[in-house]
Amino acid sequence: MALRINDIVPDFTAQTSDGEITFHDWIGDSYAILFSHPKDFTPVCTTEFGAVAQLADEWAARNTKVIGVSVDGVEDHKKWKNDISKYAGVSAGFPIIADEGLAVSKAFDMLPAEAYLPDGRTPADSQTVRSVFIISPDKKLLLSMTYPMNVGRNFAEVLRALDALQTAAGHGVALPANWTPGGDVVIPVAVSDADAKAKFGEFTTHFPYLRTAQLPK
Repeated sequence: MALRINDIVPDFTAQTSDGEITFHDWIGDSYAILFSHPKDFTPVCTTEFGAVAQLADEWAARNTKVIGVSVDGVEDHKKWKNDISKYAGVSAGFPIIADEGLAVSKAFDMLPAEAYLPDGRTPADSQTVRSVFIISPDKKLLLSMTYPMNVGRNFAEVLRALDALQTAAGHGVALPANWTPGGDVVIPVAVSDADAKAKFGEFTTHFPYLRTAQLPK
């Protein structure tokens, strides 16, 4: 069954480059970002994992844990981390799940149930394992994005999306196209003008269904 927004994400126990985890317990009271890739020691994914490592302080500031998943094994992950750290210029401090049996990839609907890894496989055999999942502290899927193998993921956009999700949840608002922190927010239609005035002070009515305002300082 497909994994949809607001579904509780699958729980699982798996080996990682940092030891065994049970996923829901590992998330704890944090937000989590699970990002996947089809094979270790591949060029685009090395740049992506480096980008995630460079954002370590940003994830921590947002109470967010990051974890990779690959269909290779723990020993390959540990060796690959050395390349990632060398490329990024910082330590790759996050764990990488060893999904050699494809259980996690299938549970998150990245591969079909009948998928398997053939002998002498290439990244093309698991190319759909190129996704990002943002998960709430209550273990619900908030956002997912899937990329092709030849286009690197934009982790600045992942960070922006995380900010938007946390802002929306924390303030009961929606966020417009291209929103960045500090920009105007969208007042939900269900909020009356009187309540909007009390909460936001001044706001702009573009249409009866579209009102924007600055968040209170």
